Amino acid sequence: MLREFRLSAARRLKRKRQAWKNEFYQEVKDIARHPVVLRMKLYPHHGSTNCYQHCMNVAYYNYQWCRFLKLDAKSAARGGMLHDLFLYDWHTHAAKTGDRFHGITHPEKAYQNARKFFDLNPVEIDIIRNHMWPVTLFGVPRTKEGWITTLTDKYCGACETSRRK
Repeated sequence: MLREFRLSAARRLKRKRQAWKNEFYQEVKDIARHPVVLRMKLYPHHGSTNCYQHCMNVAYYNYQWCRFLKLDAKSAARGGMLHDLFLYDWHTHAAKTGDRFHGITHPEKAYQNARKFFDLNPVEIDIIRNHMWPVTLFGVPRTKEGWITTLTDKYCGACETSRRK
């Protein structure tokens, strides 16, 4: 009987996760297919992961966690897709521009780019501008979704970096 209950619960969880995965793609589809966002595929990010894939990873886990916690999963996913829309290779950025503070300055650059092409709500703005806390000392997330993104970004970055080729 316990085995049947566990199998039933596992099947329900699998169906729910699949449904959430499908919902996630519907929520970010317009952003993920946008030509400017697709340009992120050109820039390496962590290890062998490009900026687009990193943002997709962060957006997906944001959606899952926020959905589970009954928060604004749509805004968390959309903000996650745009949080690193800075459109340059940060590995060579300092040598080319003299800006040695990418970790501190890129959230504002990503926000400036995102607002040119998308209507952003306050949660999405918070996610984009404050995801680098504590590096950005005063850029503290003000929403629960922003805090989740901050943690998800660090987690995804660590996983991606550890899988270097």
